[in-house]
Amino acid sequence: MSVVDLNSDLGESYGNWRLGDDSAMLAIVSSANIACGFHAGDPSTLRAACAGAATNGVAIGAQVSFPDLLGFGRRHIDMTTQELRDAVLYQIAALDGFARAAGSRVTYVKPHGALYHAAASDERCAHAVAAAAHEYDDRLKMLSLPNSELLQAATARGLEPVGEAFADRAYRPDGGLISRREPNSVLSDPDVIARRVVQMAVDQSVVAVDGSTINVAARSLCVHGDTPGAVAIASAVRHALARAGVDIEAFA
Repeated sequence: MSVVDLNSDLGESYGNWRLGDDSAMLAIVSSANIACGFHAGDPSTLRAACAGAATNGVAIGAQVSFPDLLGFGRRHIDMTTQELRDAVLYQIAALDGFARAAGSRVTYVKPHGALYHAAASDERCAHAVAAAAHEYDDRLKMLSLPNSELLQAATARGLEPVGEAFADRAYRPDGGLISRREPNSVLSDPDVIARRVVQMAVDQSVVAVDGSTINVAARSLCVHGDTPGAVAIASAVRHALARAGVDIEAFA
């Protein structure tokens, strides 16, 4: 692989509560997964994130979630299929309004937190998310774990599926992510993360927690914007990819 996308979760500040450095990250990544107000992000934060992405030529993705501001979208909420479909459609449309005001548009969808995991493994949730995206704009692409239920549902709807890998998250031997509740689930050493990313981009593999090497056929690599030292990590990743001869380019 000589070209890879670099994405990050942005637009997650809320009111006086600041999370991450969107401006710095937007100068590094090629795609921005921007919160839509259900797990984080207020209207002014979303507008600013979309404007910054447009200015930097960064692709805008709607990072949809369960309605869970208190839990930062990391708690599963039992919603009917129609309720979830409506919630996802609502979020995409809201963010796209700010994206269009900035002279851009939402080009892909990526669930956040508990919804990411639910849609990756639960067929009902996957089809609700994919249906909402297709209903809003059938040109949208869907970003999720390779071989996930969500990417299969997106394909069934005619949406382009895009597999991603996580630069700063520990992997299980089966290709899933270690829960954030577990110790050492999130990596923080920029050098270690940079080496992992090069392996992901060049060899399409990563070392799991048990020492085994697993396949990660991903077109996009995620560096979380809320990780301590996120800007230094993202910068190290970008430089490591450049040294390895890998170009960074948005998939959408």
